[in-house]
Amino acid sequence: MEWNATLKNLRISPRKTRLVADAIRGKSVREAISILDTIHKKSSLPIKKLLQSAVANAKKQDSVLESHLKVETIYVDAGMTLKRFRPRAFGRAYTIRKRSSQVRLTLTELEVVKKRKLAKDNDKSVEVKDTADTASKTVKPTKTRKSVTKKVVKKPLSDK
Repeated sequence: MEWNATLKNLRISPRKTRLVADAIRGKSVREAISILDTIHKKSSLPIKKLLQSAVANAKKQDSVLESHLKVETIYVDAGMTLKRFRPRAFGRAYTIRKRSSQVRLTLTELEVVKKRKLAKDNDKSVEVKDTADTASKTVKPTKTRKSVTKKVVKKPLSDK
């Protein structure tokens, strides 16, 4: 299962934002949050909020624990560019580009959790098949066998 969150028009250039995004790609959510807390970059706080938003989506939609999630993909693309002009020599105008970013984040479950769910699903399907087979057949009562317990007798050690 995948859960998504997007952040549009973040007023930080994509090049600077990718530095933070690359640090958390493929990490578990807890590890990613601790990394974002320690990175001293301007884009770490908006990306942390985006990550928390994706976790909230997962909790609300499918009641998944935060410890079972990991950052599958995080993409930073260019958003809209604001163009500003500054005066230059000989009366020319120089274009200043104020870039923005769009960040897309996808969370998935950890591999361990996926394997557990598959094992549970396989067990349930086997149980359903077993109950369907026994319902159609007539079951004969079987005799139960009494178990015999032996008493252990301790022998005194003799000196020979």
